[in-house]
Amino acid sequence: MFEVSQQKQQYKTYLLTDSSTDSLLEVVPERGGIITRWRVQGREILYLDAERFARPEMSIRGGIPILFPICGNLPDNTYTYQGQQYTLKQHGFARDLPWEAIDSEAKSDSASLTLVLNSNEQTRTVYPFDFQVEFTYEFKGHWLGIWQRFVNRSSAPMPFSTGLHPYFQVSDKTDLKFEIPATQFQNQITKEMHAFSGNFDFGQEELDLAFRPLSNQKATVSNNSQRLQLTWSSNYYGTLVFWTIKGKDYYCLEPWTAPRNALNTGTDLIYIEPGGEVQTWVNLDITST
Repeated sequence: MFEVSQQKQQYKTYLLTDSSTDSLLEVVPERGGIITRWRVQGREILYLDAERFARPEMSIRGGIPILFPICGNLPDNTYTYQGQQYTLKQHGFARDLPWEAIDSEAKSDSASLTLVLNSNEQTRTVYPFDFQVEFTYEFKGHWLGIWQRFVNRSSAPMPFSTGLHPYFQVSDKTDLKFEIPATQFQNQITKEMHAFSGNFDFGQEELDLAFRPLSNQKATVSNNSQRLQLTWSSNYYGTLVFWTIKGKDYYCLEPWTAPRNALNTGTDLIYIEPGGEVQTWVNLDITST
């Protein structure tokens, strides 16, 4: 029923399939370890800008990019650590680097793929730590588990934040209904705080809204016209970002462990002691309504 296979497209692509339910997960390790496609019972869940994806020099808009070791951007793309200034671009480098597939498994009730990213000379110039990041994607058709393991191989405590940037496909955003466990958000464009009423003004050119603090780590999005509901749950992730652009057939609901600029402010940063590790997870579940 479940199978893991490989396919040579522009990049080597791993396919996790459930033939009994017409469900599929596609992962491209070489392009930032990204999930590029998630099909649930014949329905495409994710948006992907194929033209940008085909060009390695461009950031990807679509799929589920990985954010590490920061989420969002830094003022002037810089931060200071132990008196030295470093340059780190928006969302960090994990989404731009090749990951290595180290394990895969197909069982009677699921399929999984494990990827790893290790620090190297390139990463140390912008983030002076030795690390290993391991992601395991576990696929059960309508359910997707993303298990993450972060290991500090440095001699000093390692600060970081991490997140995901999923692009969900939608044809009519006004059909969406949101249940987000927060009473307020910050408009990340104007920096203003607003109370959350449960609705968004999709007439604006861009919405970039950060919800925190969260009262719990579970949120739902219902698509009334498609009769689908997305449920997001996690540990460690205390910020939830909603982002979309007018006229584009996607919305992003992004779990972050810390808000923008956390490497400078320290807000909600995760610290791993030398030789230690931290494990985080995000689950996504699609159900019919």
